[in-house]
Amino acid sequence: MGEPTEIHAPGAERATARTGGSVPGCAHVGGQPDGATRAAQSPSAALRGRVREQRRRPARPRLWFELALIGISYWLYSLVRNAVPEQASIAQHHATWIWDLERALGVAVERSVNHAVDSVGWLIVGMNYYYATLHFIVTIGVLVWLYRSHPGRYAAARTVLFVTTGIALVGFYFFPLAPPRLMTGGGFIDTVTAHHTWGSMASGAGAHVSNQYAAMPSMHIGWSLWCGLTIFFLARPLWVRLLGLLYPAATLVVIISTANHFWMDAVGGALCLAVGFTAARLIYHVWAYRLPRVTGAAEDDEVTVPEQWVSDRVGAARR
Repeated sequence: MGEPTEIHAPGAERATARTGGSVPGCAHVGGQPDGATRAAQSPSAALRGRVREQRRRPARPRLWFELALIGISYWLYSLVRNAVPEQASIAQHHATWIWDLERALGVAVERSVNHAVDSVGWLIVGMNYYYATLHFIVTIGVLVWLYRSHPGRYAAARTVLFVTTGIALVGFYFFPLAPPRLMTGGGFIDTVTAHHTWGSMASGAGAHVSNQYAAMPSMHIGWSLWCGLTIFFLARPLWVRLLGLLYPAATLVVIISTANHFWMDAVGGALCLAVGFTAARLIYHVWAYRLPRVTGAAEDDEVTVPEQWVSDRVGAARR
């Protein structure tokens, strides 16, 4: 006669499909993507899930690792930067090209600013020391502050800084540029040499161990702008946030006044920073400052960011 025919109630197949094929008596485990149970996930899917979680909620950075990473990275940065062939003739040609371009655009004010500030002795000496020291002190200080107060955002923000610096090294290699103070026939004043200021690697005794034609892009601008934005978005007191914005602006005045950079070098530094932020956004799937302040936290409402950033995050969550 054949096997008995099983009779299904109307809609039973649809119900079975909605429940993922579960049968009575078997517990249903939820919470996994697409209704899959943890046991049913493939190893590759589980790995992708862990990677996504690490991106969204970075683990607390380890101090020894960060100190070693920063030390080795700066050593490599100095090694690569100073190993780039100086190519003096090409660097002078590039300087002339940029100076002519700025004059054509009507923004070639560097020489006027350089001579005007140099006439005020105490001011230009202070700027020389500013150029030689704060570049490192403030950057390291902001990294320490991030590590201590914003551990959940530290890795992403540090990634921005590292990518920015890496892109700059490419610029140093492919576009050697004589700074204004070394430009042949430019008429600029080398303020460190003129006022016998110590500490600068750009002039004086330090010039013999530093690549003098690694001026494009300006990492004084790239790093100071990174510091300024980090302070502005993450600090609480308004006056501290304003100081964060003033820091890269003051740095811009200093690099022009001391004849260490052209305006265009500053633009190059800002573009490198934009690439750094974009790279971190691709890695962590969210802007660096939108990550939770403390590792493992679901969200943090204390960060003041542009409204567009918030809408981007909501849209990504819905997708």
